[in-house]
Amino acid sequence: MASKTEEILGIDVGGSGIKGAPVNVRTGELTGERLRIKTPQPATPEAMTDTMAEIAKHFNWKGKIGVGFPAVVKQGVMYTAANVDPSWIGTNGQALIEAKTDCPVSIINDADAAGLAELRFGAGKGKMGSVMMVTLGTGIGIGYYVDGRLVPNTELGHLIVDGKDIETRASAGAREKHGYSWKKWGKLLTEYFHELERLLWPDLFIIGGGVSDEFDKLAPHIAIHTPMVPAQMLNLAGIVGAALAAEGEEQRETSTSKVPKAKATKTK
Repeated sequence: MASKTEEILGIDVGGSGIKGAPVNVRTGELTGERLRIKTPQPATPEAMTDTMAEIAKHFNWKGKIGVGFPAVVKQGVMYTAANVDPSWIGTNGQALIEAKTDCPVSIINDADAAGLAELRFGAGKGKMGSVMMVTLGTGIGIGYYVDGRLVPNTELGHLIVDGKDIETRASAGAREKHGYSWKKWGKLLTEYFHELERLLWPDLFIIGGGVSDEFDKLAPHIAIHTPMVPAQMLNLAGIVGAALAAEGEEQRETSTSKVPKAKATKTK
């Protein structure tokens, strides 16, 4: 059984659902049954942080919380708002969640979080070179790693391909909306992966999101040069990665001078 110092509550925020569970950060295993709550609509900061607080309350949580969120995140502040309410932009989500849970909170981009889990425990374990974690869900997220080190907040899920934001054409959400076949979806994703190859020459793609457990249906319809594998952590990657990111931030905090507690305000 994991000690409390080895457990962090991981929360994975998505456009359709908010999921959470305690994680043993030494093994990557959940130590409690995952709880999923539908993302409130509109997905405003108040409504969504209330939902995150509900997850913490469900687990009677008193320790560190790690959150993976679909946005560019810097020092707890959101700079974009993909698939959530635009009022998130400029909001200090870290401070809001801390106020509602009375727990220390760390926030990281959701795709960055999923990649952390895959590099520590999954398909990217031990892989060097340039690795891209690609999450195909309501939107498209990219976690980009070079020799195991994260390049944070890359917005490569919003590349313009054939004149349009690729997320609006080739995400799993777009596939569901337009009723794409596996063949049609694979063709659109091939165009996208070719663009990533042209720009960054990655050594490995790891495909996450709900499609990771149906990878065999998609893979035959994608023709690229770079090796591509499904995520091994499946839909748990975001939860586990959020917890790992919080663990890493906690370690950094102990080795640096203390900074003032964040305030729940918007940037100017």
